[in-house]
Amino acid sequence: MARHDDFADFFAARFDTARRTAYTLCGNWADAEEIAQHAFVRMYTRWAKVRRDTADAYLRTVLTRVFLDGKRRNRQREVIQAEPPEQAVQPETAATEDRDALLAALHQVPAKQRAALVLRFVHDLSVEQTAEALGCSVGTVKSQTARGLRTLREAYRRQAVELSVTKTPECA
Repeated sequence: MARHDDFADFFAARFDTARRTAYTLCGNWADAEEIAQHAFVRMYTRWAKVRRDTADAYLRTVLTRVFLDGKRRNRQREVIQAEPPEQAVQPETAATEDRDALLAALHQVPAKQRAALVLRFVHDLSVEQTAEALGCSVGTVKSQTARGLRTLREAYRRQAVELSVTKTPECA
């Protein structure tokens, strides 16, 4: 029973962070919740073997791999028939607009590059830790990060141009 309680405590403490990380990867809250849930299910099956001092790193690895596995399979997704309930209203600030534009640009980056960027810059992992989490070489992480940053910058510039065009009042 201690195993279940231990995992339940870990789950309760980490689920929101895992869901936010998954959202950063996929850009959809419903998919993010599903990815996070699948990651915790995979973790639970191996919980007896997981070292508690590396559990957070293991969770990041599993979360990233669940996301990439879904992209590789290119599986058919459920078609949502109804709109989800409205979310809590956030205050309108320039920071929110910048964040939204950055997230929109991030979701234009290919999945493997996006995973490398999220692990490197959102989770502040080293190149070596990112390589371990992704199951690839250090060189692959470096090239995926460089390409991802280039794609992100280009997409963000396009977002900024689109945003400025939509905010420019028309002259009569």
